[in-house]
Amino acid sequence: MLYWAEGAKMRNSVQFVNSDPAMVGYFVRFMRTHFAVADDGFRLDCNLFADHIERQREIELFWLDTLGLPQSCLRKSKVNVYSKYSKKKRQNKLPWGTVRVCVHSTRIVQSIYGSIQEYGSFERPEWLD
Repeated sequence: MLYWAEGAKMRNSVQFVNSDPAMVGYFVRFMRTHFAVADDGFRLDCNLFADHIERQREIELFWLDTLGLPQSCLRKSKVNVYSKYSKKKRQNKLPWGTVRVCVHSTRIVQSIYGSIQEYGSFERPEWLD
């Protein structure tokens, strides 16, 4: 159900984005337990705000440690710069930014889509192409 709400609906990869460490951790455990995804099957990248720049490495290590993943899973983080109109309203809202966890597997994507449709009692043929 998390994936239905928070996951990117792509054809060949499962991508889950969130800022809640417990929720992202649950998703990673689910992938490991139900689909036997090994550590080297995960890719993750952080989406940070400008006030995170000084802590970028700390935040990346936080996510790796929280998710129990090796350094080799980390991809380049993105840092969003504040526009001159934002007045820095988002400052300190998400202390760890957001993280995107990606697993490239059409088999897993199709299994998740099928489960969502079965559970939700609806059909989305475009998900199964």
